[in-house]
Amino acid sequence: MAKIDRGTALVTGASSGIGYAAAKALQAAGFDVFGTSRHAGAEGPEGVTMLTCDVTDDSSVAALVEEVMDDAGRIDLLVNNAGVGLFGGAEESSVAQARALFDVNMFGVIRMTNAVLPIMRRQKSGRIINLSSAHGFIPAPYFALYAATKHAVEGYSQSLDHELRTLGIRVTLVEPAYTRTSFDGNLIKPDRSLDAYASALAGVTVAVEDAIRKGDTPETVAETIVKAATDSEPKLRYPAGKLARQVSLLRRFVPAAAFDKSLRKMLRLPV
Repeated sequence: MAKIDRGTALVTGASSGIGYAAAKALQAAGFDVFGTSRHAGAEGPEGVTMLTCDVTDDSSVAALVEEVMDDAGRIDLLVNNAGVGLFGGAEESSVAQARALFDVNMFGVIRMTNAVLPIMRRQKSGRIINLSSAHGFIPAPYFALYAATKHAVEGYSQSLDHELRTLGIRVTLVEPAYTRTSFDGNLIKPDRSLDAYASALAGVTVAVEDAIRKGDTPETVAETIVKAATDSEPKLRYPAGKLARQVSLLRRFVPAAAFDKSLRKMLRLPV
């Protein structure tokens, strides 16, 4: 049976975790996949062309897109997956640290999107998938700045989708909950530490580590990314995994006070 040709996909942050699984799954689904890593020589899935890109650098992004176009001649799908986490009390991070986080998680999305949109507009077709998080629509104690970046991605994506629909381009959000990756091991720590938060932070740390151990696999999230990429009538949001779907429903239908209490209990914070 001939392989389906779904066009060219570009996946940022494809050397590990969700990005790696997504690149592999998209390649299996029929896309010609280019993946990126900040580090030269990073290995990706078999059949995926790996390129170097720093999403915080305009010239690096421009060079990446030019290289993909020279090779493939088009870009049909952009998956904005590259991102970093920051764990700690919001007050414990300086404005400079918050700005650096936004430069990757939010402005990196904008840089990549702005770089591919002229191509997609000429093609009169294309799809952009932005990796959000359950933290993009619920409170996230001790992930406040990370959650702020994901809330920003949500607002940007929703608005951008309305702007682009008439041009044949759609924007969707994939929203994982806790996922079994190295995310927790690679979390950025605040650039200052305050004793006032130490006790509560210790309890939240245990709760988060436990949730990640029990979380969805990267492959589960990758399946959702493939669905978002191939649906003939794409939705705006795709919760990825059982927990993400549950949280999404609870956030919509459970009274605010009850949701607040449940969240604090889950994170081992005083109710």
